[in-house]
Amino acid sequence: MVSGGQAYLACPRHRPWSLPGLADWRPVSFRTRRDVLRMSALAALAVPLAACQTGYSDEPDPLALLAEQAKADAAAANGVGGDLGSQVATVRTAHAQALQAEVDRLNRPKSSVQVVTPSGSGTAALKERLATAREQAEKLVPTFSRYRAGLVAAVAAGCAGLQQLDDKLGPGTDPGTVTASASTVPSDAVSPLQKALDAEHAAVWVYALVSAFLPSNYTAGVSDGADEHRNRRDACVRMLDAVGATPDGAEPAYITPKPVTDATSAKSVVASAEADTAAAWRGVLEGTDDENLRKVALVALLGSARRGTRWRQAAGESPAAVPMPGAAA
Repeated sequence: MVSGGQAYLACPRHRPWSLPGLADWRPVSFRTRRDVLRMSALAALAVPLAACQTGYSDEPDPLALLAEQAKADAAAANGVGGDLGSQVATVRTAHAQALQAEVDRLNRPKSSVQVVTPSGSGTAALKERLATAREQAEKLVPTFSRYRAGLVAAVAAGCAGLQQLDDKLGPGTDPGTVTASASTVPSDAVSPLQKALDAEHAAVWVYALVSAFLPSNYTAGVSDGADEHRNRRDACVRMLDAVGATPDGAEPAYITPKPVTDATSAKSVVASAEADTAAAWRGVLEGTDDENLRKVALVALLGSARRGTRWRQAAGESPAAVPMPGAAA
């Protein structure tokens, strides 16, 4: 835009940035050879200083091992073949891609990594690979930045979900119930914890709803699932009460993604509830640096990933095991 002999860029929220005419320019000063050398040295120093100031680390990226392990696991699963091998390969390939993208983003110095290679073969080796990958990822959750904590927790949960597909791959370690006490919750974690509580309220309601549509052989599974979500709900209430936040209450009823009219739709809606709780707890992981709260969130995410796989499998949904539980759809 031009006005009064000057050109400027306009922004609705800022005053115009002026570009003065040639009359305002000053003559260029001549520089000696010493001046040029001094400026070159300062410019050379600016690069490493800038890297330090932006938090760049010259240490090898610990995610590199997880990425290479996922690639090796996917290749091994493709070699096994069959339905189980195919599902493992699909999930571990997705893990490798997500992990490698994060490694490339930070672009830390490359280093050689040693992946774990089981001595056996076939599905027995895949079972060992999944246990190793899950353990590798879980150990990193407390130490990482928020986004990375959510990422590796989702990888661990993806492996935990795969372990539920068949006894040949699992069942894997049961994460158990959350054991949160009325400890202090950081103020920035109150909002994601409220969302987790909302999801747990809905899950408890869903488990009560589906009991009328499922045959008697699902009674134990429904009861166990409802108990787990009540436990998490109560843990959320305790933690929120401890910091003086008013816990959200349950709604009288919830709208399901699809009407529940029979056993199949009942199984499907439970799987959806588990996916919702997984997303909420991953949100907690990405919303706090508190180590104790991350442990609670990881246990909850793993539990929902495991149950979600079983319910999707029972409903005949594909894929039964999702690569990154808690990820946005």
